[in-house]
Parts: sequence; structure tokens; C-alpha cells
Amino acid sequence: MSPRPLVFLDTTLRDGEQSPGCSMNIREKLCMAQALEALGVDVIEAGFAAASEGDARAIERISREIRGPVIASMARARKEDIDAAARALSSAARSRIHIVLASSDIHLVYKLKITRAQAIDQAYSTIRYAASSVDEVEFSPEDATRTDADFLCQMVSTAIEAGAKIINLPDTVGYSVPREYAALFEMLRARLPQAAGVTLSSHCHNDLGLAVANTLAAVAAGAQQVECTINGIGERAGNAALEEVAAALFVRKDEFPCTHSLVLNRLCATSRLLSEIVGFGPPPNKAVVGRNAFAHEAGIHQHGMLANPLTYEILDPSSVGASTHRLVLGKHSGRSALAQRLQELGVELDAFDLDAFYRRFIDLADRRKSIFDQDLLALVSETRPRPPHSENLIEPEQAVS
Repeated sequence: MSPRPLVFLDTTLRDGEQSPGCSMNIREKLCMAQALEALGVDVIEAGFAAASEGDARAIERISREIRGPVIASMARARKEDIDAAARALSSAARSRIHIVLASSDIHLVYKLKITRAQAIDQAYSTIRYAASSVDEVEFSPEDATRTDADFLCQMVSTAIEAGAKIINLPDTVGYSVPREYAALFEMLRARLPQAAGVTLSSHCHNDLGLAVANTLAAVAAGAQQVECTINGIGERAGNAALEEVAAALFVRKDEFPCTHSLVLNRLCATSRLLSEIVGFGPPPNKAVVGRNAFAHEAGIHQHGMLANPLTYEILDPSSVGASTHRLVLGKHSGRSALAQRLQELGVELDAFDLDAFYRRFIDLADRRKSIFDQDLLALVSETRPRPPHSENLIEPEQAVS
């Protein structure tokens, strides 16, 4: 099977920014957009122009200065939202309006208080209206994974007829599991011949911790675009993490024969930039970009890493821009890692001294969460026999009573 192209839409500046504590000003958004362009994303969803004057101005600035990726603004299925998005995107080299309209009954009845028929009419009229203002229109039937299948097909068919070039199937509340999310894409392709002429996109939330798994399931089922955020930030539990999706595609080319434009060795730098901007980083155990993503403490693992890193690492740290793997010394560490660290510090111990040193080290590690180089050097001085000081020697004449 020949590789097929996959489009990466990054929504860090829109859906990601909606995460509590992740608000960004115009300068920060532009800085992040520049990093996303360098990373190689195809589409930057720069914000929601109708949400605020600040968001509109940020989209305008990004549209003027970022010339590589498509620049998108979200809009509700309202003419005033579409007008605001079109104005903000007017300077973009390539522009996209992303229209979102709920499709599930729970959203239609309780949130929008409209009928299915009204939703169909609203989708058609607003997509037609937006298509005359920008290069392309993306349409998202919000809460697609909890939408009646027949009605979802009707809404998607209407959106395509109205001029939408990208159809996104959002798992808005992170409800889906991989098998059924993949089946959603397969169902639309099977039931709607006209879907062959548009790009199908995935957009997954992480409420059950399945955002990346669902995204990869969509790719396996033929999705041509994935919508992600850096560090997985986003509403509630977040969105599919771009770096995890990208790393999975890289490591498992056998399962996902896709090509894309991402520069993988910029992933960690982009993650760090976002952390600096929003004031907090990913959890230490976060895949790919977390502080411990390439750290090893257990002695069995450390021994294997010293023999061959492939024993416990499926990804070369440098391939995603991480500096190197780390052998962390702690109570689970073995003699091999300890001996290597001592050697790096310029300390050589014979087998007998190393054994004594290791016992002292484990005793300390049981009492301390972190072991530093100065701790190791202090233990070395305790382990080795101290040379006698001259002042402690007994002179011959003093020995005579």
C-alpha cells in the first residue's frame, strides 16, 4: 500500500486556548503560530474571531504574518460569526472558515432549542454564505459521535452540497472508543458517495483518555486530516496531543502508511515554548515531551539501556528533539548505571568498593526522593578508607611510658 498524505490541523490557539489557564495575548499567539509554521503544520486554527476583539485581532495578525499554512477561524452557524471570521482572515494567503453546528439531539433540544430540520437549513445557508468569503469551508456537526446515524448522514450530505470541502467528525465530549469512531468514517464513506470528493477530518477530546487512540483509529479508517493541540491542551481533559499522534505515525509506519509535513525534531521545542507561554508544562510522564519520557530508573531497564537503547526505547530521543535519554539514579537502580555515573564523575571503584558503595547508595535512596551528584561524591568519601592524618600518628618517643 502506497503512503497517503495526511493533513495536520493544529487548534492549540483556538480549542487549546479554551483550556483553563491557557489564555494567550496577541503577541503570544503570534509567537506560537510562528513555531507551528516551523513545525510544519498544514492548517493553524488561529482562534474564534467572533468571540472577542482580541481574538479577531490575533487572527488578523497571524493572517498577515504567517504565509505557509492555511489560517482558519472558527465560526458558529451564524452570519455575524462568518462576517467576523472573513474580516479577520482577509489578509491570509489561504483562508478557511470552520463552521460548527450541533447535530446530536441532546445539543439541538437543550442547547440550541431547534429542530433537526432547522439545523439542516441553518447548516446549508451559512456554509453557502461562508463559501463566497474564503478559500475553503470546513464543517463540523458538533457532538457527531452521539448523533443519530441517519441524521448525521443527512447533515453531512447537506454540508457537502452547500460547498464544504472539509467535513470534521468531532468526538466533542470524548465519548467514543476507537472501534466505533473508526466505524463512523467507514459508514459515511459507504453511505455517501459524495464524501469521496471531500476531506474527512477527526477531532477528538480526551475525557476517557482515548483522544490519541481515537485519532489513530480514524486515520486507519481513512481520515485525511487530524485536528490536534500541542501538549494535548484543550477543553476539560484536553484534545488529542499532536506530538503523540505524530510519534505514533513515525514509529508505526507499518500500521499507518502516511506522509505529512511535520518536522518531528521540532516537537519538544514547540512543546517547551507552549509551556513557557501558558505557565505550565505537561506532566512528567507525558508521552514524547514529558520530562520522564526518556528517563529510566529501574535497574533492569538501565542495564538494558546501557547494552542497547532499543531494549527499552522505541523512539530515539533526538528524533523528536529531546536531548538524550536519562538514567535516573534511585532505589530501583542497579550497579551498572551507578558505575557508569561514577565513571562520568571521574570516580573508579573496584568491585569490592563498588559493592560497599552500592549498599550505602540504596540505603540513602530509600530515604531520599532525589539523588544528586554531590550525594554520590559524599558517599564515595565515606566508602573509601580515609588515609591516616599525620597528626594522628604516634611518635616513637611518645610510645615510651
